[in-house]
Parts: sequence; structure tokens; C-alpha cells
Amino acid sequence: MSNISDKTFPENFLWGGALAANQIEGAVLEDGKGLTTADALPDGVFGEVSLVPREKYLKKEAIDFYHRYKDDVKLFGELGFKVLRISIAWARIFPNGDETEPNEKGLQYYDDLLDEMKKYNIEPLITLSHYEMPLALAVNYGGWSNRKLIDFFERYVRVVFERFKDKVKYWLTFNEINVILHAPFNGGGIQGNPEEINKSTLYQAIHHQFVASALAVKIGHEIVPTSKIGCMVAGTPVYPLTPSPSDMAETIKKERETLFFSDVQVRGKYPNYMNRYFKENDIHIEITDADKEILKNTVDFISFSYYMSSCATADPELNEQSKGNIASIVKNPYLEESEWGWPVDPEGLRYILNQLYDRYQLPLFIVENGLGAKDELIKDENGNLTVNDDYRIKFLNDHLVQVREAIADGVEVMGYTSWGPIDIVSNSTGEFRKRYGFIYVDRNDNCEGSFERYKKKSFNWYKEVIRTNGKNLV
Repeated sequence: MSNISDKTFPENFLWGGALAANQIEGAVLEDGKGLTTADALPDGVFGEVSLVPREKYLKKEAIDFYHRYKDDVKLFGELGFKVLRISIAWARIFPNGDETEPNEKGLQYYDDLLDEMKKYNIEPLITLSHYEMPLALAVNYGGWSNRKLIDFFERYVRVVFERFKDKVKYWLTFNEINVILHAPFNGGGIQGNPEEINKSTLYQAIHHQFVASALAVKIGHEIVPTSKIGCMVAGTPVYPLTPSPSDMAETIKKERETLFFSDVQVRGKYPNYMNRYFKENDIHIEITDADKEILKNTVDFISFSYYMSSCATADPELNEQSKGNIASIVKNPYLEESEWGWPVDPEGLRYILNQLYDRYQLPLFIVENGLGAKDELIKDENGNLTVNDDYRIKFLNDHLVQVREAIADGVEVMGYTSWGPIDIVSNSTGEFRKRYGFIYVDRNDNCEGSFERYKKKSFNWYKEVIRTNGKNLV
């Protein structure tokens, strides 16, 4: 039997953190930027859509990264980041989404940000669409249910690839593309109650995103031949609640809700099981011959978020649903939960890494993982303000140990970017008290605070993880 010391991370493993523009930048209308769907969800994914944004809401200023990015990138450099996942706010480049010419000030901002990252040898990983399409596209066109959005997105990605082709090697198309099923406005700019939106409309929007994603891959490879472009899904492994065969059948059904999205983007065509699903649910979507050709432009790697696992059961009496990341989940009686009711399952990360690698044999990238918790700012023995977040250290340590196990299993893992390495506004709940970072930001849910940054205990711990390439994990 091998010793722990025999299990290591690859020498070129990409350690870092992950952020989304709408949760950090603020400056929502500065330098020509337009409003986005994120501005219309001031209370998070579960809140009401407000097409006229409030006067006061957290994302309006967020953590003011737009003006403070130099200081924050310096902190990421101190952590030793090899990579930083960021997103480009589409509405900074095309404020309404349908303009013919881009906003130069928006492009210059990201130029400056990328230059700052280069100072610290931090490789950028850019998400092209991370839950914030221009609000005008949702209001005037019905979001991704309208085929015209493919053209608007194509124009946007061409501009971005051309502008940053010498600065960015790693790209992602749509963040957690499968979440549109559970939060259609958040993921696709489609208004209405998710349960009441016509399924043909919803799957047509999903198809348009698939085509747009494949077009982005095609364009990216043409403009930047050395680039690596990946898809991104919300990864939630599913276990049968009991050994009942009917629960196993339900598990396969639930797993396919996610695997459908990676199947199309990795294999370049619709899986056979969806034909049955469309037929039995009277779902009709337009897929042209040209669409089918475009879909053959498949991704170079698969990235995913991992926060929790779920269970599946065919027994209606046991099917107790609770809110997970965004989708509803069936609770696992064997797992403890976070303060927000999310099951904590480090071994599930090893499971999904093996599952995806067995299915696709493509490199995998864990681009979101972390613990949202209520942190308390205190003074240490030297009088410095900090947070003793041993709970976060334990959570991340236990998950990274399972990543190491998956690598020992033979899974090709490119890297790991913890979610929210600096405190950010929550996407799911629109609040600030749910903190993920190694860096505390003085901001609260009442939009008050100095925006000052303080290193938490986990800061030095993660710095050591990166410095030792994971050898300090226990």
C-alpha cells in the first residue's frame, strides 16, 4: 500500500482562486458599462427580479474591486497564485449587448487588470459569461430564448479574443451552464417562474447557449491557436438514497440533468437519452444543420464547481427537498451540513473527478470550491485584525486531500481555484455575511463598511499549500 507521501500534485498544477465580475467589481454604470441581469437580482438567485435596479444594493459597489484591483492582485501574488479565474462583464464591453462597436474603456480596464496579474506571474483563466448578460438583452430580446443572442455573443467574444489574445491562454465559455434549468433568469435572462416557463422555450435557450459556446471555441482556436477553452458545469454528484433499483434509476436520471450539458460540449452532439426525454415531455426545439456543424467544435477541457453532493430517490415520502447551491437537493443522512444547509462531502469531489474522467478522458479543472461561513473579525496576539477560520481550513484541506486521491487514481487534474479567495457578494442569496475568502473585506449586508482588507488565518495556510504544492495537506 502506498504512503501519503507517494501521492502528489503535478509540478505544473494550477493553484489559485476564482471570482466573478458582478460579485466583486461594483462600479456598475462606470466608464460606459450597462446594467446586467445580476443588477436585477439584488437579493440573489432566489429573490424577485427587479428590472429597475434599486437605489441601494450590495453588488452596486460589491467590494470595489474595480478601483482596488491592484491591491487585491498584490495579495493574490503574496498567496502565490499560479492562476486567477476572473470573468469579463459583457456589459462593460457592449453595454446593451446589441451595439456594433465595443466600449473602449471597458476593454482597457481588463487590459490593465491582466497586466497587473502578469506582474505577479498569475495566469488568467477568463470566463466569458458568468451570470451577468446585459440586462437590455433580457428585456428587449427575451434572453437566450432568442436566437439573435448567438450573433451578439459571437461579436462580443471575437472582440475579447482579439483584444486579449496575447495575454490569455485559458478560457471558459458559460459559467455553470446547467444552472439555467433551475434559475432561468440568472443563467439565461429568461423571465418567469422556473416551474411555469415552457420547457420548449427553456431547452431552445439552452440549445442557443450550446451553439454560442461552440462558436466561442471555434473563434478562440482560430484567433489564439494555442488557447485552451473549456466548458463549465455546476458539479453535484448524485447518490441513490437507498439500494432500491428504483432509486438507482432515479439517480441516473438526476445525473443526466448535469451530464447532458457536458455531453453536448465534449462530444459535439446531443446524447440519445435526451431524444426520449424530449419526446416524453413534448419538447420541440429548432436545431438546424448549421447548428449541428458548429456543435462539433468541442472543448479542450472540462471545468466544474463543487460544493456538495445530493441524493436521489423514487419514494415521494423520502424525497425531502432542500435548497443546495441553486438547485434543490435530497439530503444525505450521513453528511453534516454548513451554516447554509449545504451538505459537506469531501469524498464526493473524488467521486465526480473519477466519474467525469472515466466518461470523457479529458483534463479536468476544479474552478470553484469553498465554504461559505459567518466569519468574526478579532484581534490576534499582536493586535492585528484577523479571522480564526479553522473551519475553512479543515473544509478545504479535506477536499484537497480527495483531489490528491483522484490524481493518484489516474485522473488528469489541471488545477484548483478556490471560490471567492477574497470575500464577495453571494450570488445565491445576495448577502455579504456568507464569506468564502482568505481575505476579509470590511463590508456588511447593510452596504456599510470601510472596504478594508484583512488576512484570515486561512491566508497563510493556503499560501503554504501552494508553496509546498500540497505537501502540507493532512
